[in-house]
Amino acid sequence: MSHSVIPRWRAGLQRAVLPRLLPRFLPLLLPLLLSLTMPAAQAAVFGKATERSKQKAAAEAERAGLQQKLSALKKDISKTESAKDDAADTLAESEQAISEANRALRELAQEQDATNVRLQQLSGEHERLAQVVAQQKQQLARLLREQYVAGNEDRIKLLLSGDNPNRINRDLQLMAYVSQAQARLLDALRANLKAVETNQADAENAKEELQEIAQEQIQQKQRLEQEKSRRATLLANLSKKLVSQRKEAGNLERDEQRMAGLVDKLNKLIQEQAIAAAAEKKRQEQLAAARAEAKAKAEAEARAQARAAAAAEVERQRLARANGGKAASKPAEEPKLVQQKPVEVVKPLREEAAARPADIALAPAAPAGAFASLKGQLRAPVNGKLAARFGSKRGDGPSWKGVFIRASEGSEVRAVAAGRVVFSDWLRGFGNLIIVDHGGQYMSIYGNNETLLKRIGELVKPGDAIASAGNSGGQEESGLYFELRHQGAAFDPASWIKF
Repeated sequence: MSHSVIPRWRAGLQRAVLPRLLPRFLPLLLPLLLSLTMPAAQAAVFGKATERSKQKAAAEAERAGLQQKLSALKKDISKTESAKDDAADTLAESEQAISEANRALRELAQEQDATNVRLQQLSGEHERLAQVVAQQKQQLARLLREQYVAGNEDRIKLLLSGDNPNRINRDLQLMAYVSQAQARLLDALRANLKAVETNQADAENAKEELQEIAQEQIQQKQRLEQEKSRRATLLANLSKKLVSQRKEAGNLERDEQRMAGLVDKLNKLIQEQAIAAAAEKKRQEQLAAARAEAKAKAEAEARAQARAAAAAEVERQRLARANGGKAASKPAEEPKLVQQKPVEVVKPLREEAAARPADIALAPAAPAGAFASLKGQLRAPVNGKLAARFGSKRGDGPSWKGVFIRASEGSEVRAVAAGRVVFSDWLRGFGNLIIVDHGGQYMSIYGNNETLLKRIGELVKPGDAIASAGNSGGQEESGLYFELRHQGAAFDPASWIKF
């Protein structure tokens, strides 16, 4: 066989056989091709901390500083008390544990619902991405096959072929269009494969979060059952002592003094944090203004440089035209641009670390007059029967500073207005207590709860569930003790709320 026949035979074989084999091998070659052009895959999700656990740890760290301040405040109040053997104190640890377990179970249920919804969304997104990737792979395979069948002429060969220049130009343009289309398709395919990878990682993370939540639910349910059993035993042993101490006028007076002291100290702390928040806001505004001014100055410098460069180019072209389109033997020296150093941001204020969340976490969340405008429009904090009114006598002790609403255990206690939770803890005489600041030194107080659903620093809206009714603090009946205070003084909520 002559040397001239072999190339023709080989070319004929390629044209006859390869077009039939190429579609079979392209699906196998495409993943290899894409793997070479894509970055290395991320580390496997298993064995890593989930996003949920990271966020949870960060939230706990933020609350630690604020909790430390309130713990110090509680200790300061306790120092002034002479009674140290209150029977209700024995219940404190158990009632706090019950509240925390119930709150954790409620939060876990909400997290579980949200995670399930997110998992369903990720599943739907995965199916959509898989369809898009399959279509893009087919499209790329078809483009490569068509380009191969067409011969895939080299640009250099086309330029040196001696063919009609117009045809060569047209063919080169078409080849450029095809190459650009292939490049865009490959980029889109890489992006979608990366999205599939991210989607799978997010789905695995969500599944791990669900496993975490399920495990925590089991632990919290066990803890709740143990603490309820423990509290029932303690109540049985302390019942006589609790009844006698509840009726003592001295104890009732101390409870009132304790609440008054707590509210006064909270008001002082809130005012301090309001000042800190206002100072921080002003500082951030000044820093933002300084950055905006520096950015504007940098942009003005850049525009000036661009104008100077454009003027230099115009001058160069003018000189070229003056020389008849030819370069002069000694071309005129072009104006030199002064190299500008990067514009440094002028910092009129010392860059300080942002205020810690604990320093401003209790700042008022509503305008000063917002709560006062709601007089007569507020809804009752819990569904139940009014058992004690403001101002009525409590045996031989002081009169009621609030109202007691008899309600079944576990009934939802709702915020009467928008505000911020400034206290959420156990307090002698009031059990599991939550206080909401409404701005303008107005506060609503909710005591004897079974569960506190909100933490200190959290914002609440009107009607938000913030607790569940109970009989913590040694109360005989299940229900809610409710107060309204302004500038530390309790006032009758009857003219504000329709019970």
